[in-house]
Amino acid sequence: MRRILFLDEDGFSLTELMVVIVIVGILALLALPRFMNVTTRAKMTEAKTMLKQIHTLQQGFYYEHDRFAAAAEELGFDQARLVTDGGSARYVISIHESETGRFEAHATSVVDFDQDGTFNVWAVDEEGMITELIPD
Repeated sequence: MRRILFLDEDGFSLTELMVVIVIVGILALLALPRFMNVTTRAKMTEAKTMLKQIHTLQQGFYYEHDRFAAAAEELGFDQARLVTDGGSARYVISIHESETGRFEAHATSVVDFDQDGTFNVWAVDEEGMITELIPD
């Protein structure tokens, strides 16, 4: 008389696990470019925020001195340390143009977000209009 031994199959086979890992890897590769766009947009928010601050400081300076400041230091703007110097800021703020009735300040990235050799540049004018001059 022969005995038949039944084994409980409670787990997954190695093949099934490998198929799941491959599928998850493919999904991650598909999602990565979209995730990179989201992080780049979040980093660009830093430029917009600093340019709004420059605009506010310029308006106050104009009401007091009847002219726009020619340098960010003249406004009392404190540039945060850049990531290239061990800080956290990714944009350098500068007053690009300053005349009696108008100004333009730029936020220039020190980091090439998508590694294509182009650095992101944003601008703000006396009206508070923030525009992207050079996309990255």
